[in-house]
Amino acid sequence: MHTPITILAIAGSLRAASLNTALLRAIATLAPAPAPFDIRIYPGLGQLPLFNPDLDADSLPAVTGLRDAIIAADVLMLASPEYAHGVSGPMKNALDWMVGNESFIDKPLVLLNASPRATHAQAALRETVRTMSARLIDDACISLPLLGSGLDAEGIAADPALRRAILDMLQCIRSFS
Repeated sequence: MHTPITILAIAGSLRAASLNTALLRAIATLAPAPAPFDIRIYPGLGQLPLFNPDLDADSLPAVTGLRDAIIAADVLMLASPEYAHGVSGPMKNALDWMVGNESFIDKPLVLLNASPRATHAQAALRETVRTMSARLIDDACISLPLLGSGLDAEGIAADPALRRAILDMLQCIRSFS
């Protein structure tokens, strides 16, 4: 039996009905288990304090918990909505907290986009994670037309075209690792 590839998946939205969270849940459902993947959806984005460089990040459990989860993962998966042509506030806040530590250095990373028209946030995320020295798995970065689809995680996983795109993305990650 092979050791599974641990993926930490983070949705950049705090909405209960977030398409990005639904996408991550669909991916977790479709990922072959128990190996080759162990997908962990990060639940604590809303618990992070607003970034303040005057605070000691090492004394903040929410920040150290995220840092440790990223370091422990083999691959990081980010799915973020776009707000006003930018990265969502919760996602940007999380990234800002990670700038001062080693968590992103050489970390394989995949960007997911639940709305192909949300190109500005994706471009900004690419620039940010590259600046943080992450290794983008370009062939695994995908945009899926979920905005306005009315699909939840189960619907995403059941849709043949979306299912194929997700499985192809997972194969790219597997080939990269």
